Amino acid sequence: MPSTPGRSRSQSVRRKRIALIQQGVWAMPLESMPLAIGYLKAAIDADEILKDECETIIVNFRGATSVGSAIAAVFATAVPDVLAISVFGWNFREAMVLSETFKQLNPAGLVVLGGTHVANQGERVFRLCPEVDVVVNGEGELTLPEVLRAWLAGEFPEPGGHAIAGISFRQSDGAMVTTKTRPGVLDLSTIVSPFLTGAIPMTDEAGKFRYDVAIMETNRGCPYHCAFCYWGGAIGQKFRNFPRERLMAELEIFAHYKVHSIILCDSNFGMQAADEQFLEDVIKLRERTGYPRSIETSWTKNKSATFYRIVQQMKAAGLHTSFTIALQTLDDAALRGMNRRNMKLNDWQTLARWLAAEGLDTYAEILWGAPGETAESFLHGYDELSLHVPRIAAYPLMLLPNTEYSDKRQEFGLVTTRGQSDDFEYVLASNTMTFEENLAMQGFLLWARACAENSFFRYIWRPLRAYAGLTQSQVLTSLARWFDACGDPAARALKSPTTILEPATVNAAVRALLLDPQVRGLLSQWWVEQIRPLIQPEHLSLLDEVFRFDMMTLPLIASHVDPGDIAEEDGVLVHRRSEPFDLDVPALVTALRAEPPVELPAPAPTMFELSWWLGLEAHIDSHEVSLQYMGRIERSDQLEAARPVG
Repeated sequence: MPSTPGRSRSQSVRRKRIALIQQGVWAMPLESMPLAIGYLKAAIDADEILKDECETIIVNFRGATSVGSAIAAVFATAVPDVLAISVFGWNFREAMVLSETFKQLNPAGLVVLGGTHVANQGERVFRLCPEVDVVVNGEGELTLPEVLRAWLAGEFPEPGGHAIAGISFRQSDGAMVTTKTRPGVLDLSTIVSPFLTGAIPMTDEAGKFRYDVAIMETNRGCPYHCAFCYWGGAIGQKFRNFPRERLMAELEIFAHYKVHSIILCDSNFGMQAADEQFLEDVIKLRERTGYPRSIETSWTKNKSATFYRIVQQMKAAGLHTSFTIALQTLDDAALRGMNRRNMKLNDWQTLARWLAAEGLDTYAEILWGAPGETAESFLHGYDELSLHVPRIAAYPLMLLPNTEYSDKRQEFGLVTTRGQSDDFEYVLASNTMTFEENLAMQGFLLWARACAENSFFRYIWRPLRAYAGLTQSQVLTSLARWFDACGDPAARALKSPTTILEPATVNAAVRALLLDPQVRGLLSQWWVEQIRPLIQPEHLSLLDEVFRFDMMTLPLIASHVDPGDIAEEDGVLVHRRSEPFDLDVPALVTALRAEPPVELPAPAPTMFELSWWLGLEAHIDSHEVSLQYMGRIERSDQLEAARPVG
């Protein structure tokens, strides 16, 4: 269509409206940062053709957003010409519904799906949702602009679709075509920064940072081939690093907005010299601006000298993090099936002892349901691990698309089901785990996830092992059984699921534990009815005091604290108070965990000066950030001479 003389193209032809959609997994008060579609918007806005032809908007939904609300937000004002959705297991069904509605409103429009849950899954996606036109099979920053340019030129799907690497699409006759694989972008400097270009909005209407945390990448790739993992399609690949200068510029933006916590989407942080350089820049920025205060990431599986230096530098700088020991299993047969048998990580005890000696937060990851694992070996491994790292994330095995487990499901005898509230494939049974054994484990998994993984109890585990002979799995099983039998309505969210445990169930349990004061009363009742009868009389007072210390140092809710006892410090609400105890509980736990064993401190009345950050409600679904709202020990003073151990 020719332009009217004297008028520009932008004035005479309506720009195509592209809606980029992303949805977080959790129902948080704050949004999750839409990094995936932020990259796409930055790429489109920087394209010489698309920047003039297209108007690109980001639509970012919280986890609890209903389909109806999403439809209204995307289509009520103006129906877009292109719908591009970043798809994970938790929003696959929502993406299908949005696509179906969109094609009714705009039959000539284009629907593009991308993300790890749909990559290389074109046959299933097109079968379940005929309204989808394109599936991106890999990184989208180069692919999506190519698709859009061909579409704008009237050359999509034919003939232009066949020339675009890394997609599956429908031809005009309905037949599916998958083009050649597109290799990952080698030079990451060519990927446009969504932060430096302003593609991702950083503030809300009040001018405050709008997300729970900042999310960024320092590299892409993962050198391992774990059978359960896909890691963005980058498994078995060499690392590709973003330029140091670019990362520093992005960090400056986060510091400007006083971002407290940064999550790195790296597969093995601490493995490269570039990681140490990045940390040096973070520490210098923190010293100059006060931000960030926390860095969370997926740590390197093989701990090298670089890792140990990074850990010590973070500790010296007061930069908070949680260090992960990603074991997945302690069973040799399961390890072989995972392709992890020869990883140095399996010498995990030395690492756990070193991290504990450094006084650093550590947690471990294990999988329930891995081929080769039995219920007996799983619980045995869990308890062995808990002696060194009580904070354990015990995840049920899911078959993720494009993984070796998914490809070898018949060989491993894997039986699966799709989730009720998501599209993940949950493992029901395998050659070494029956469906009945799996169901019997769900109550334990709920409490392992909600309680142990979230460090709800931080002190009772080792004293109960030492003085009452109770393993961590026995305590968690006791909690599950007691709450299953409890008739109080407050216990509802903590009852064992009758089917396979899903993230939404864990989320509800975490909220009940951390936010409901009635649940804390029930926990005290559980302790009296189930645990105290198992303790010898000479140890009762000691273990009662340990339990009281654990309960006392749980997070506080701001609305439950007298406003006169709240102060604002560096933009954070803080509550402080002193509490006396009959013994120094942290000192006792430290001594019990020491290797080699040390003499236990004699119980002595101790005054603790404690502090809490307030505002947990905004971060309740992030187990890394929420941990920072636990009570902190600022000072302890012995009140009188120590008494002999009873």
